[in-house]
Amino acid sequence: MKRLNFYTSNELKPSGWLKRQLTIQAEGLSGNLDKVWRDVRDSAWIGGDAEGWERVPYWLDGFIPLAYLLENEDMIARAGKYIDAIVASQKPDGWICPCSEEKIPTYDTWAVLLISKVLTVYYNCSHDERIPDVLYRTMKNYYDLLSNGTIKLFQWGKYRWYEGFMALNFLAERYDDEWIRDLAKILKSQGTDYSEKIELWKRPLNKWTLDTHIVNLMMMLKSEAVSCELLGDEYTDLAERLRTVLDNYNGTPVGLFTGDECLSGISPIQGTELCAVAEMMYSYELLYAYTGDKKWAERLEVVAFNALPATISDDMWTHQYLQMSNQIACVRFPGRSLFRTNNNEAHLFGLEPHFGCCTANFNQAWPKLTLSAFMYSGDTVVSAVPVPTELKADGINITLDTNYPFENKLVYKIDTEKAFTLKVRIPSFAKDLTVCGTPAYAEELSFDLCAGENREITVEFNTACELIDRPHSLKTVKCGSLVFSLPIKYEKVMYEYTKKDVERKFPYCDYEYVPKSEWSYGLDDVKFDVLRHGVSDVPFSSEKPPVTLTASVKKIAWGTEDGFETVCAKIPASTAPMGERETVSLYPYGCAKLRMTELPLVK
Repeated sequence: MKRLNFYTSNELKPSGWLKRQLTIQAEGLSGNLDKVWRDVRDSAWIGGDAEGWERVPYWLDGFIPLAYLLENEDMIARAGKYIDAIVASQKPDGWICPCSEEKIPTYDTWAVLLISKVLTVYYNCSHDERIPDVLYRTMKNYYDLLSNGTIKLFQWGKYRWYEGFMALNFLAERYDDEWIRDLAKILKSQGTDYSEKIELWKRPLNKWTLDTHIVNLMMMLKSEAVSCELLGDEYTDLAERLRTVLDNYNGTPVGLFTGDECLSGISPIQGTELCAVAEMMYSYELLYAYTGDKKWAERLEVVAFNALPATISDDMWTHQYLQMSNQIACVRFPGRSLFRTNNNEAHLFGLEPHFGCCTANFNQAWPKLTLSAFMYSGDTVVSAVPVPTELKADGINITLDTNYPFENKLVYKIDTEKAFTLKVRIPSFAKDLTVCGTPAYAEELSFDLCAGENREITVEFNTACELIDRPHSLKTVKCGSLVFSLPIKYEKVMYEYTKKDVERKFPYCDYEYVPKSEWSYGLDDVKFDVLRHGVSDVPFSSEKPPVTLTASVKKIAWGTEDGFETVCAKIPASTAPMGERETVSLYPYGCAKLRMTELPLVK
């Protein structure tokens, strides 16, 4: 495998629309969760009496790189206080989680794997020289407990065994201790073999199981890539084989798989958990870094530019637990839930709709995407995800000016003190590619830069709109990495209240989105006009989308799902037109909070 390395938050910085997106995140829930949410503010991880398992590590996993990417001194200091408290609480034998010694044998050690990953993130951002030793003692203690039988992997730890390899790979680069490789083998031997679970993914049930849990599966995709080197195993692209099965039986138009909360089949009205979006992105980032296979970077784009912004409010103070591709309302179901294993408010925008894991975990998505923009191997720098960023590392300065994915122009401004090779990944959907105005034909561009060279490289291409076939004879409109939806106007209904000692008040209260415009349409033409409007202060704005498509539609008798007034039917009752042709604007999926994404062609 060709291994690529990540730059640190000191070397790679956001700019342009990406910096605005991260700033919105810092000013929203991510940057304030420790002030307003008891599970972080009063966590047992820092000596409090609130949750002391996954929520603080989940939050730190995104809050730390966000703070350092934005060079926000207040956030950096707050992150440091949490890390200081966690480090100070580590026991002499290396145990680090907030769990008393007598309860360790029954403690689900998924938390050990998670906090160990967070500590690697913190080191890469802060270069705190305490961290390698803290990690060494944490994982050595974990090895001792597993090898002597005091603990064993079960439940979440058993299904997320591979998460420990971020720390193990970190340690293996610094220490040549045999126990590190032995621990890697123990984790795999006690962990779940997902290739044995495939048949369970083909017929989703209204049953909660770890085998079909969507977040487990999204984390799992990276398992072979991150573990095979330390285990001495041959890489077989297991992720592709398992992903194909998941997609065939549970795929969505934006590269996700349905999971509300477990796999939910092929349906535009089943949901996908936000944690799964964040973890799928992270898996794809690592798969591309460990393999160099461009398919993972392209898939990462689709999820990041569609699924991620769609399920978080413009101000990033609220989010959904579940998003649906055909989502005509976000209103509490008055009776039983539509979702297989989630409650009747999981699709509302709020502080912690249904469950609080996503409240903490969605924070990692944008910062880690930023840190995936450029990667390197030796003297080769790879432009992996073309988002606006600035790289300053080892005498190499690169500024990427772009409004991609809303526009298809990339301008690389390079000033280097050393010779290196810049490689630019070109998406498979790029058409009419030019480099500095000259036609080019390549899936990857390569430029050799000399020491002392100052150079500007402009890469441009076109993207064509296309109809993607979906199940049940429905279609989705896609243009480049962006999926487009018919937006539905809505009214927000705000709810402020306290439940189980968790206060919800503006701006981190709950909202229902009540539809105020027609949604029952079919496409009447396969031609679309692209209109570019420029990127506003809110890059994925639901009011001022940066790009739209003009489309022709006609009303049809779609109907609602049996037993529900605020859910469209899975399949339209009829595709016969009921009126004259209308011209509408299609919005990027990520900008359309209420939307119809899978539509029929009218007969």
